[in-house]
Amino acid sequence: MAQIHPTAIVDPKAQLDDTVQIGPYAVIGPEVRIGAGTRIGPHTVVEGKTTIGRDNVIFQFASIGAMPQDMSHGGEVTELVIGDRNTIREFCTFNTGTFKEQGVTRVGSDNWIMAYVHLAHDVVVGDHCVLANNATLAGHVHVGDWATIGGLTGVHQFVHVGAHAMIGFQGHVAQDVAPYMTVDGNPLTVRAVNLTGLRRRGFSNDRLGVIRQIHKLLFRDGTTLEQSVANIEALKQGQDAESIRDIQVMLDFLAGAKRGLVR
Repeated sequence: MAQIHPTAIVDPKAQLDDTVQIGPYAVIGPEVRIGAGTRIGPHTVVEGKTTIGRDNVIFQFASIGAMPQDMSHGGEVTELVIGDRNTIREFCTFNTGTFKEQGVTRVGSDNWIMAYVHLAHDVVVGDHCVLANNATLAGHVHVGDWATIGGLTGVHQFVHVGAHAMIGFQGHVAQDVAPYMTVDGNPLTVRAVNLTGLRRRGFSNDRLGVIRQIHKLLFRDGTTLEQSVANIEALKQGQDAESIRDIQVMLDFLAGAKRGLVR
């Protein structure tokens, strides 16, 4: 049997693995599914059509799976899906999706999500991301794997943040943030390649050299975006498979950019 504190309220229709732990005064709704080893902290509310994977730790006072803060939402049944091994700290608020996109707000696996983080409707967060205290993601924001978003940062709706990007403290993010880059300031500006993060993830010097060339072509050469894309495509010649993959990550991101690019 799941370890449920006597003061918790768990709807009998909720699907809980036998190894789930539910803390004091938590509330678990009827359409909730929680996987093995996950711990739900005191006073946390998990509601809506919410699926939570394995070995997550959700700290006290979080609100998980509430309906979207979207005035056009008409009560449709939408979802929140959370992967495995995430740490979700105090007072986080994650909303379900809307039918403006796919009806799902999605959080991947192995993320470190600090206190007071807000994920609005239809947000997609990848794997291994860090969202620092009070980071606020508006509707339809997409965050790539290994991205870091600094504390007190607001991300405008529909913005995409690329894989391995790092956004500094108190960023005002109204345009897309390219993969591998560090951005900060007001107005937000690309400062450099996120070398520290990439080295921590085992990127070789050769791969870093190619990413530095991408940075120069895209942000320092003064060419148009279209010409920069062509120059980045040309970098593939003679590169190894890993560097070609890194280049393609950037090209795919630029092809899908919707709100302009932080430069």
